[in-house]
Amino acid sequence: MTFNKKKAAAVGIAAVMALGALTGCDLVSTDLQKDYEQVIAEVDITQGEDFLAGGKYAAYADAIEPSRIVKRDLVASFMNVGYLYVESYGYSYADAYELVKNTLVSRAIYLQYAQVYFFENGDYTVAGQEAAVSSASEEDKDIADLAYFLDEEEIAKAEYDLKVSINTTIDSLETAIIDFEDEHDHEDARTTPTGVDTVNEDFVDPAYKIYTGSNSASDCGSYETVDESTPSTRTRAYKRLLSNLNSYGLVTTGENTSDVTALSYYQIQRRNTYEDALIDKLGEAFEAEAEEGITEEWVKSKFDETLASQEELFSGDTEKFESALDSVSDTSFVLYAPDENYGFVLNILLPFSATQTAALNAAPADRGDKNGNKFVTRSSLLESLRAVDQRRTWFTGHDDYSFVAEEADNAYTGGNAEREYLFFENNLKKSSGESAQYEPIPNYYGKYTYNGTVEKTEGEHGKTEFTIMPEKISIDGFLSEMTGYLAANGYTLEETVSASESYYDQSVSDHYNEDGTVDYSSFVYYEAKVNELSDFNANNVFVAGSDENNVMSMMNELSFAYNTDTAGLNSYLGYAVSPNSTDYMKEFEYAAQEAVRGGAGTIVVVPTDYGWHIIYCTFTFSGNTPYTFDWNEIEEEGTFSNLYYEALKASNLTSYSSSRQTEIINSFDNDTCVTVHEDRYQDLITDGSENDAHAGHDHS
Repeated sequence: MTFNKKKAAAVGIAAVMALGALTGCDLVSTDLQKDYEQVIAEVDITQGEDFLAGGKYAAYADAIEPSRIVKRDLVASFMNVGYLYVESYGYSYADAYELVKNTLVSRAIYLQYAQVYFFENGDYTVAGQEAAVSSASEEDKDIADLAYFLDEEEIAKAEYDLKVSINTTIDSLETAIIDFEDEHDHEDARTTPTGVDTVNEDFVDPAYKIYTGSNSASDCGSYETVDESTPSTRTRAYKRLLSNLNSYGLVTTGENTSDVTALSYYQIQRRNTYEDALIDKLGEAFEAEAEEGITEEWVKSKFDETLASQEELFSGDTEKFESALDSVSDTSFVLYAPDENYGFVLNILLPFSATQTAALNAAPADRGDKNGNKFVTRSSLLESLRAVDQRRTWFTGHDDYSFVAEEADNAYTGGNAEREYLFFENNLKKSSGESAQYEPIPNYYGKYTYNGTVEKTEGEHGKTEFTIMPEKISIDGFLSEMTGYLAANGYTLEETVSASESYYDQSVSDHYNEDGTVDYSSFVYYEAKVNELSDFNANNVFVAGSDENNVMSMMNELSFAYNTDTAGLNSYLGYAVSPNSTDYMKEFEYAAQEAVRGGAGTIVVVPTDYGWHIIYCTFTFSGNTPYTFDWNEIEEEGTFSNLYYEALKASNLTSYSSSRQTEIINSFDNDTCVTVHEDRYQDLITDGSENDAHAGHDHS
C-alpha cells in the first residue's frame, strides 16, 4: 500500500469542496443567467489583523486576490453535494444550502492561505507571482495566479485531470443514452476484484484529449470509450452536456460549442482543477511537517503499546478479540491472539442447482437421525454436482473486461488450447514502470483463463456479441484445475486426505460417533497443504510476488471464477475463524477450524446443504503474535512493517491536517474577512418544491 498523498492532501476540504464536473439536468432557463452571476459571498483574508501593517503577513497583503463566490457556484455545488444531505440525511434546504455555502467559503479561505503559506515557506515571492500574472493573457491571469505555485509536473497533471474529468462527465451522459436504448436484458454483473481499472494517480498522458464525437476517439491518446459507444451516441452526450451547462448559465450566446476547450465552462473547470492542485500541494507540505515527528522510536513505541494493550484486553475476553477480527484491514491490525488457532479462510462455494436443492429438501431424514440430517441423500447429490465459471458477465456486462491472452502472458488453460481469454488487461499489462497508467489489482494473480468456449462476433451496429458455453466441472474437476494452476506457477500440494469415489458410498453410520453425535471429520473430502508455505511469514501476506501472496492471489482468483458465496468476494483475508463454537454451519465450522489448525496454505473440502466448500486458510495467529515490526522494511510495499507504518503516518497526518485546517478556517471565517449576501440566494432556500421537481429527472 502506498500512502495516498492526493487524498490526504486536504482532508475535509478538497474531497468535499471540489465543484466537480456538472452532470445535472436542466435546472433553470437561460433568462436567469444574470441572476446566477450574482455574488453571494466575498472572501478576503487580507482584511485580517495578520495582514495589517506590522502583521506577520503584511508583506503579502497586496498579492492575495479576493474571492467572489457566485450564485451559480452555490447551485452547482448543491446539486453535486448538498442535495444528498436533503435526500439522505434529512437536512432542510436552508441547512443544506448553508452547508454548501460554508464549504465554498472555507475553500476560498484555504486557497488564499495556501498562497501565503508558500510565500512564507517556499521558493516563491510576491514579485515572482506578479511577474507571472502580468505576463499572462487577460483570460489566463487567474490561472497564472495559481500556476505560479505549481511546478511543471503539477501543471501537466492538472491539465490532464481537467480533461479526464470532462470526459468522465460525458461518459456518464453517454452511458445513460446507451442504457436507455439498449433493449437487451443484462444478467446481474459478476463482482469484479477491488482495484479494476484503477488509474495510477501520478499518470499523465500528454496526448490525452476530450472526445466529443466530432473528433476521433483514436486521436485522444489513452482515452477509452465507454462500452457500445459510437460517434452518434457520443455527439448526443456532448450536446446533452451543453444543454445542462446552458441551464447553469455556463454557456453564453456566441460561444464556439464545437471546441470544448473554448467554452467558458472549460475555463471554470480549469481554474477549479488548478485550485485542487494547490490544495493538494499544501496537503503534501503538511504531510512533510507531520512526518518530522514519525521517527523509528515513535513507531516502535506505538507498536509495543498496541501489542501490550491488546494482550491485556484480549487475554481475558475472547468475545472482544473475535469482534476485533471483524475489523481487520490494511489500516487496522490485530497484533495479539489469545489462542494460536485463530485465523482467516477463503470460502469457495460450488452450489447445488435449484433442482438438487429441491430434491434435498424433499428427501426424508437419514434413518434414526433425530435432527433430520440427510447425509446419504446429500452425498448422492454431491457426486452429480457441477460447477461453472461465473465470469461470463465480464464479457457481456456493461464493460467487456476480456482480452485474448498472448504467449507472454503465461496463461493457464488446463491443457485446453481453446481457452484463451483472460480479464483486466489494463491492470495486468499497463501497471508496471514509473509511468504506468494503471495500478495492479492487489491479491489477484490474473493468469487463469475463462473455463469454457467463447465465440466473439460483430453484431448489429458494430456491437460485439459473445456466445459463451462454460465447462461444467465436478468437485474433482475443480481440484484438478486448482492443483494444475498452482503447479503451473511453482506450487505443490501435500495431500493428507485424498479425494476418492468411495466417499459417496458411506453409510449413515459412517457419519456418527459411538455416542450418536455427528462425526464432522467424516465429511472431509479432501485436505492438503501448499508445501512452499511450510515457513509461512505473516509479515509478507500482502507483498506482491511473495509465496504467501502468490498462493492467496491464485485462490482468490479461483474464488472470483467459481464462488457463488458472493459475500466472500473482495473480503480482506476471508472469514474470521475461531476455535470456539461459531454461527457457521457445523460442517463448515469443523473444516474451517481444521484448515486454521493446519496453518496458512491448508485447503479443506467439505459439503454443507449448500454444496461443496473449498476452504483455504490465508492467515493464522501462530505463536499468538504473528507480526514483527522492522523499521528497515517500511519502504518495502506490502510488508506488515510498511502497512503499519503507513497506517500510523496516515492517521497522524489526518489528525495534523485536520487541526491545521480548522485553525486556518477559524482564523479567517469571520465578518472581517467574509461577507455573505444571504438575500441573493434566499429564493433557493425557500423554493424547495422546485428543487424537488428537478431532482427526480432521469437522463434517458
